Amino acid sequence: MLCAELLALCGRGELQVCSTCTKKEEERRRTPRWLVCTCGAGRRGTVKMDEEMAFNQAEDVFVSHIEDGVTFWAQNIEKNSEIAEITSELARICPTMNQVFGNPDLCKIYGGLFSEDRCWYRCKLQQVISDEMCMVTYIDYGNSENLNRSNIVELPESLQLPSIAKKYRLWGLQLPSNTELSQFDKAKQFLSSLIFEKQIRVCHKVIYKDNTVVVQAEFGNTDIGEEVAKKGFAERCKSISSMNYNGDRKMDDTVCQPKNTNLPSPVWKNRYVENIPVVEQQNVQLINRQRVCFSNQSSPERRCERNALFKKERLVVPEHINMMKAKQEQKLMEEEKLKAERDSALQNCKALESQVEQLNVDFQKKREASEEMVQNLERSLESSVSNKLRDLSTKIELLRKVRHGQANVNICFGDDLSEAVRIVTLECLAVPSSLHKLDENWTEYNLAQEMIRLCKDIGEVDTSIAKRNVIQQNLYSVVEEFIAEAENLPFFNRTASLQALSRLLSTAYGQVIEVEDSENIFDEFHEWKCRKMEDFQRVRKDTDDSLAELLLWFCRIQNSFDLTSEVALDSDDVVGDIDGLLTKVKSFLDKELAISLVDQDDMDKKIILNAYSNVIKKVQEEEQLIRVVELKYEASVEFKKQIMECLNKSPNIDHLLSIKKTIKCLKAQLRWKLVEKSNMEEMDEYSNSDMKEIKEEIVDLRNKIFQEIILEQEEYENLSNLVQKWLPELPLLHPEAGILNYMASGGLLSMSLERDLLDGEPMKELSSKRPLVRSEVMGQNVLLKGYPLGVDTEATVMVKAAEYHKAWSELKEKSGLLPLMFLFFCKSDPLAYLMIPFYPGESLGAVQTTEPLAIAEIIKVMKGVACGLQTLHKSNLVHGAMHPNNTFAVDRKKGIVGDFDFTKTADQRSSANSFGSLILAAPELKMGQPASPSTDMYAYGCLLLWLCTRNDTFKMSPDGTPHINELDMDIKIKNLISRLIRSGDRMTAVHVVADDCFCLSDAVCVLSPTIDTAEDSKCGDGGAAEEVEIEESTKCEEVEPFQDC
Repeated sequence: MLCAELLALCGRGELQVCSTCTKKEEERRRTPRWLVCTCGAGRRGTVKMDEEMAFNQAEDVFVSHIEDGVTFWAQNIEKNSEIAEITSELARICPTMNQVFGNPDLCKIYGGLFSEDRCWYRCKLQQVISDEMCMVTYIDYGNSENLNRSNIVELPESLQLPSIAKKYRLWGLQLPSNTELSQFDKAKQFLSSLIFEKQIRVCHKVIYKDNTVVVQAEFGNTDIGEEVAKKGFAERCKSISSMNYNGDRKMDDTVCQPKNTNLPSPVWKNRYVENIPVVEQQNVQLINRQRVCFSNQSSPERRCERNALFKKERLVVPEHINMMKAKQEQKLMEEEKLKAERDSALQNCKALESQVEQLNVDFQKKREASEEMVQNLERSLESSVSNKLRDLSTKIELLRKVRHGQANVNICFGDDLSEAVRIVTLECLAVPSSLHKLDENWTEYNLAQEMIRLCKDIGEVDTSIAKRNVIQQNLYSVVEEFIAEAENLPFFNRTASLQALSRLLSTAYGQVIEVEDSENIFDEFHEWKCRKMEDFQRVRKDTDDSLAELLLWFCRIQNSFDLTSEVALDSDDVVGDIDGLLTKVKSFLDKELAISLVDQDDMDKKIILNAYSNVIKKVQEEEQLIRVVELKYEASVEFKKQIMECLNKSPNIDHLLSIKKTIKCLKAQLRWKLVEKSNMEEMDEYSNSDMKEIKEEIVDLRNKIFQEIILEQEEYENLSNLVQKWLPELPLLHPEAGILNYMASGGLLSMSLERDLLDGEPMKELSSKRPLVRSEVMGQNVLLKGYPLGVDTEATVMVKAAEYHKAWSELKEKSGLLPLMFLFFCKSDPLAYLMIPFYPGESLGAVQTTEPLAIAEIIKVMKGVACGLQTLHKSNLVHGAMHPNNTFAVDRKKGIVGDFDFTKTADQRSSANSFGSLILAAPELKMGQPASPSTDMYAYGCLLLWLCTRNDTFKMSPDGTPHINELDMDIKIKNLISRLIRSGDRMTAVHVVADDCFCLSDAVCVLSPTIDTAEDSKCGDGGAAEEVEIEESTKCEEVEPFQDC
């Protein structure tokens, strides 16, 4: 296939195509990459056909320069990073490179300093205009300009890279043959408005020999070529088939057909020649000449010269055409610049004229204002006396109100503050004289009590008790003296007075500041107040004297104007210096009003505020002293009462021993009844009524035993209080009572409770790791958890259970924790049993399996669970076993956190925490970090996510946390969960309880059922808990509830 450019050359007569060549068209069509035609006078034409670039290859480009109505320069958008790197490298090395000297190489790439932004870009020299000036083209953008040689530098080999910008031409279009200068500019502006500095998509069609790429361009759904053609700025190329070479044959229409006919093409088909027509090249040159010579077109000589140039430039190669066009564009730019300067000068002239007009207007306004001011001054002079007297009358009326108490002036001098200073300094309560002596005796007494606790044998105990009793007697006498002295102090009245004073001063003076030198503040305030009062009295006296003088002047005026008076007065004596007198009266009035009504300056405010702050400090110190005295008074009264009881009756454990004896008798009766029941069951035939009677007796005996055990726990509690406060020797004198063990367990340990006293039902389905027995105590379902004991395990279980029980005891029903009822040890086996309430079917795992919670119920339940974690974390306890089988939804609205395995550490529990596929262990645990409250909150967040989605399998993020962004749930709950499960800086339990998700929840943290007894007991409160233990190797990895992982 013949190249389109060869055909165009033939059409201009510059290359002849012989019949031999045309006959071998098919052979030439198959010739790869290059086609050669040789004929005539030995002419040879060669056109590159780049087969590596397929037809209709598409790319996204950014248009950087518009050359004419159908030609533009653009950069592939994939080369943005390359452009940035080249620009950065040029800015770094160009200032240090050598300038161009001698004859430059037109094929070499240089660095040019662009005149508009003074930045360096790569360029090629198109023409050497003079020794100083060169015409360059910026190869990465397509634009050209004339540069001074001093602004052109050499570039290293690393920057001798192919140009980034390419020259593109619209497919199937050419400029009209008769284009005028204005039409040429309009075509260029129209194409610029369509694509300049925009990203477009181009589809390759043909590449010219000068590397111009013929493309079909689109911006969005707009075909650029079609739009240019519609506007008439370009015309479609003539079909090759219409050309006749050598007058004997026409070329086939398929010469310029694209290879892939399935790809889109312009509306004027692909059969049009895609070579720059000769007429268009000539026309562009003609337009460029018209720009230079349009002012001389009327001259015949110029017309002849233009015709000669036209004929000459027909033979100029395309490279020279571009160079000339750039030169003409530069001249146009200079003309536009001059035109812009002219327009700017005209605008400046108009602006100056506007300023002059505005100045005239302003001058006229000021002149009118001055004339009006003069008129006002003349009018005011006429009424100056009336104005002065009216002003004085107004101020005198205001001063009269101030002096008669209608305005508050006392605060200006701190009269209320002076009274407060007197109250806190002169009326303060005196410290009881016996208070210091009481403190010393209390310290000595506490030391003697501690010495008794540290005794190891009975001999040391007796000696220490004797010393303690002597100190006790001394303390008793001091206590009586202190009580008598404290009862005479008006604690209540003084406290009420100080509180009222504090409220009054806070309302008047506001916030308290930190006072440094508190000793001299009251003296400084007193001196300031006296000085201010002296100044005020002096100003008031001056005011009264000046007003009296003015009144005397009015009397003289009255006598002077009285025509009936026979006394003749000289006019100078009558009038006197009235102007000076009025000025003096006004000055004194202003001073007194300023002192009475105007706020103090910064120094005065500082003195007042320091005095106020020191008064508040004294008030707080005295209130603290009163509280200390009251507390010591109450402690002294209790000590006196206890000592009186000890003197009348020595403390003993007889009542405790009596209760234990009763329990033993009831145990024996219960065992006998159990034997009778067993024997009866072994009989072949027995009476149902007898069996029923025996069972009722057994139930009654068990209830009586538990009632006695509750009384026993109460007695232990009383004895523990005596040991802690007054009688530390009791455990040493009666070691058989086990008081210290009870105290060490925090009130959980029961000495009389035994496993065989309970009618237990093994719960193997809940746990296979440890003994787990269900029973009923006084109508309440309970669960017995057995812990195997070792050498160190017994003490560990007792200490950890006591810590948990102490955390629960502070808030009890409001703690959000499952209560512990009893802790006892098995006598026959090395086991420790923990009795807890049993809630069958109310763990979250069971509830979600049978009837899942609604979102409102989830909010209520999880608020209670958050309260439970808050209680534990406040006591520095880490749960580590938060999972669905260890959290409970009591009545589907009250959340409870279950207990945990007291034989394991928090790290051991947390590291294996999971529920089925739901991993509840925080990611940081896998990296070896210790368990913490933060890991508990992660497990809490996973539980909340599990409840809301009813799914235990989630897509995991790279940091090991569940990915929840794509989940469909309430936005507040999603935000809460994301702050709970993120890595680092998780929410605390305190913040979770106060979160917006729970603000509208009416859930009470926990309300646990209690054992029905007549009196409250330390161990009798409890809820019902369901323990569901799951082996680690089976489903849910058998996590033991309340322990549990």
